Amino acid sequence: MFRQWVLAGGLIAFLLLLNLAGERYDRTHPDDIVLVLFLAIASALMTIPEVRIDQGRLTLNEITSGAAAVLLNPLDATVVSLAIVFTVNRRLGLWPMVMSTLIPTIATCLGSIASVAFSGGGSPNLAVRVAAISVVTLANIVLSSTGFGVWERDSPLSVLKRNANPSFAVAFGYNASAALVVSYLLDGSGLGYVLAVIVCVLALAITDSIAGRRIRRVLESELSDADRHLFHSRAVDGVVHNLRNHIANVDAYLREIDPRKLDGIDRDNLSTATIAADDAVAILRTLAQGATPKVSFAPGPVDLNELATQAAGMARARARLKEVQLATRQDLTDVKVRADPLLIREVMTNLVNNAIDAAPRGGHVEIQTGRRNNGWPYVSVTDDGPGIPEDNRHHLFEPHFTTKEGGTGLGLFMSYGVIREHQGEVIYEGSRKGAVFTVTLPPYPPTN
Repeated sequence: MFRQWVLAGGLIAFLLLLNLAGERYDRTHPDDIVLVLFLAIASALMTIPEVRIDQGRLTLNEITSGAAAVLLNPLDATVVSLAIVFTVNRRLGLWPMVMSTLIPTIATCLGSIASVAFSGGGSPNLAVRVAAISVVTLANIVLSSTGFGVWERDSPLSVLKRNANPSFAVAFGYNASAALVVSYLLDGSGLGYVLAVIVCVLALAITDSIAGRRIRRVLESELSDADRHLFHSRAVDGVVHNLRNHIANVDAYLREIDPRKLDGIDRDNLSTATIAADDAVAILRTLAQGATPKVSFAPGPVDLNELATQAAGMARARARLKEVQLATRQDLTDVKVRADPLLIREVMTNLVNNAIDAAPRGGHVEIQTGRRNNGWPYVSVTDDGPGIPEDNRHHLFEPHFTTKEGGTGLGLFMSYGVIREHQGEVIYEGSRKGAVFTVTLPPYPPTN
């Protein structure tokens, strides 16, 4: 959290320096107050609608920010962009709200300074307008990647690579093109203002259409996953009975070992093995009722940091055998959830074991906890293995589907069902250079 607020403070200082640098031009080139008010109100309103893209959200305020960068002096461009603070999504949390306001404001101010510099203080031509809007777009990309990098404790380049996809390019191209059109329409005439409003309304309508299609696509995908999970749940029933007997035998033999006769390391290993066997017996007992275990929510909050530590402890012996370096990176903020601790620990253990199996000998696996931008806690398991081929990704949560030799294909299947019972989500991200499985869960206390 300290690093996040250091970054926010640095951006505020940078914004002040930019405005000090443009002070002389601000005084000699005052803007039309009607134009400033129009763009400020439009900028705030265009922030309200948003569309989820592959990773992140698309808002439309860059349309008015780009036009402001072309048409206004740096101070007025800053004021216009700061107007979004009144409509930015407050559910994000304080730091994301601050960054969601600062980043486009700095980008707009930089674009305005570029417009002034390229036009020599005169009326901007097409090349100057394109350059100014390009500066706004690039600044938004760089600053957003930096902000997400600090938030996720990752490098900005890695964040950019994960998000650089066709939807990402279309979103920024869409906003930049509309900003260029609006910058020409706002020529000071009444007709210009009317046409600019029409362009903004059309952008809102297109965005609403995109949002509707995406929501339908997500619902269809979730329904398909749920149907597959229900259809395949019977595949587990025949396995449960035999496994319960075998695990019960293992548990019985473990309990016959006297820990007082063991040294410290062996006692810890025995304790971990006993906990794992107890978990297996309990899960198989609930699995006897169906493919998805029945969730028994803990009466109080469940700390994901503690569960991640326990899951890592259970997997260390497996990692040592393969010489895989297993690391945990825990968020110091509150990552408490409403959950069944036994089942969530089992999900984490499944994901960690899969990651160890996927990693090359001498590879790396990392368990990370934190909070998403929507405030929901998450745990991610990352490996540096080959990743999941694109053709196989839609099979990930089907029973008996596996890409590893000797695998049963039941771990992800069961984990998917457990997380759905928690009203959470299992997300796969990755490339040919590794895989990232992320579990998000409702926070504790629940938010309405």
